[in-house]
Amino acid sequence: MELADNNKEGGSQSLGAYLAGHLREYGLLVALIAIMAFFQIVTNGVLLKPVNITNLFLQNSYIIIMALGMLIVIVAGHIDLSVGSVMGFIGALAAVMIVNWGWPVWMTIPACLIMGAVIGAWHGYWVAYWKIPAFIVTLAGMLVFRGLSLWLLEGQSVGPFPRSFQALSTGFIPDFLGAGRPNATSLAAGIIAVMLILWMGLKQRAQNRQYGMDDEPTAFFVVRNAIICGALLYITYKLAYFRGLPNVLVSMVLLTIVYNFITSNTTLGRRIYALGGNEKASKLSGIRTERLTFLAFVNMGLLAALAGLIFAARLNTATPKAGFGTELDVIAAVFIGGASMSGGSGKIVGAVVGAFIMGVMNNGMSIMGIGIDYQQVIKGLVLLAAVFFDVYQKNKS
Repeated sequence: MELADNNKEGGSQSLGAYLAGHLREYGLLVALIAIMAFFQIVTNGVLLKPVNITNLFLQNSYIIIMALGMLIVIVAGHIDLSVGSVMGFIGALAAVMIVNWGWPVWMTIPACLIMGAVIGAWHGYWVAYWKIPAFIVTLAGMLVFRGLSLWLLEGQSVGPFPRSFQALSTGFIPDFLGAGRPNATSLAAGIIAVMLILWMGLKQRAQNRQYGMDDEPTAFFVVRNAIICGALLYITYKLAYFRGLPNVLVSMVLLTIVYNFITSNTTLGRRIYALGGNEKASKLSGIRTERLTFLAFVNMGLLAALAGLIFAARLNTATPKAGFGTELDVIAAVFIGGASMSGGSGKIVGAVVGAFIMGVMNNGMSIMGIGIDYQQVIKGLVLLAAVFFDVYQKNKS
């Protein structure tokens, strides 16, 4: 009774009503935990060994980075099939610049990022201002940039890269607070992250109560934050006894924070959701829908370029087949993470969790020795189940 009274005073919903309205969000968290627990058991503890946790971040960093941009494109009501080819093309361009042309790394990285933004602008121009369906425009882009990668590399792999470039993916944050093991910087980062999460969560609850908004029930708030904070402390503890925090992990966390803030707390983010929900109504309300669509594709091109640089740095070479099929993993991660096929719905955190679900499945099945053929079948069924759940929830409501 006391808990129910507290919830009512703060404008909170009942536990049942809140769970029904946020079933997808909590279901994702439960699914990720269940999948990790399953593979941890069947792999005899290999999944959560420090070296494998690091590999999980390295292997999925470029997927997560592109999922951030893909979510915005899908929320805006479009799709981008070219991201895998753009990623491969940018990696090839970086290899040619550094290895063949002798460009320094500090010039190559911004040049490649600019090129990615230009490619995104090319796609966005046709979609936004000529109203050509994004499926067709980006399908054409997939073919064009796949061919340009082959032409640029002349059908051969180009590498290796200097250590300064490899550090994009395989580098680690130095231990500023100590030496040896455990890595004190990693432990401190985990503790600071937990404190920030709890502080922001409590601040948000206070604001919701102040303005009489529906708030998360206390039980859910406690359990959710206990799981998230516990997982963060566990991961940073494990990493502290290996090599510390990978550079790509820091990049992913910062990008996730920035994009989550943009989509949740800015006028630009609200307009993107409005655009995907109803483009005509958004245009009539004064939103410049063409510009928003254009910027969504520019952003996607920029993140695809960053992913291409990280992928090439991780492999230490650029290959003609780089990025082949990657767009399918990125799109699947976003839909598994709760984005709606019709646009206007989806969260950054959901896309990240969806990418991790795909990554843990890939990693766990590989450790178990499951062939790539069965892996593709299983991932396809998981994607179908996620989309079915989305459609079912909409029809039910």
